[in-house]
Amino acid sequence: MGLAKLSTGHKIAIWTILLVALDQLVKLMVHAHLEVGDHIQVFPWFNLCYVENPGFAFGMQLGSGGGSFDWGKIVLSLFRLVMIGALIYGIRYLLKKGSEVPKGVIVGAVLILAGAIGNMVDSMFYGLFIEEQGTGFLTGKVIDMIHLPLFKWESCPSFLSFLVGGDGYFFGAVFNVADAYISCAVVYLAIFQYKFFK
Repeated sequence: MGLAKLSTGHKIAIWTILLVALDQLVKLMVHAHLEVGDHIQVFPWFNLCYVENPGFAFGMQLGSGGGSFDWGKIVLSLFRLVMIGALIYGIRYLLKKGSEVPKGVIVGAVLILAGAIGNMVDSMFYGLFIEEQGTGFLTGKVIDMIHLPLFKWESCPSFLSFLVGGDGYFFGAVFNVADAYISCAVVYLAIFQYKFFK
């Protein structure tokens, strides 16, 4: 069966799997070749870092509330699972609407889905299979590696401080390929597809 004969749903499933596979390949390559905390400057504006992120995207965290069991991480993982289910349902709903839904909206939704699944795989399995983490099912840490210190922003307003890292650079966060999928898709949908969401 040729690709042209596949249904749109099957094509979306294949693209989602490929995007998740790329995200996981990059993360596992970083884990295999770098130590946690390693920092390599590729260009002045692009660094390759190995950071294990226990919480949300871009290094944000959800507290565990104390104790030996990380309830915050379990809640976050369950929330991600619910969101992945909602995204799959939403994409199927959009496909049923047919030609009235712009292809760009579907592309954006697929990127967000692939990013969510990519980070969910980390949470579900890295705690089991990466010996250094040793945290368990649903409590694994997400591997981040991309750091883009674009320029110094020392007079950044406090309400935008999340855009500046501890070193004073915009954009100071360390993130991964899955985070990039989600961020690019959200910005694209907000700028180019906002009329559809009205």
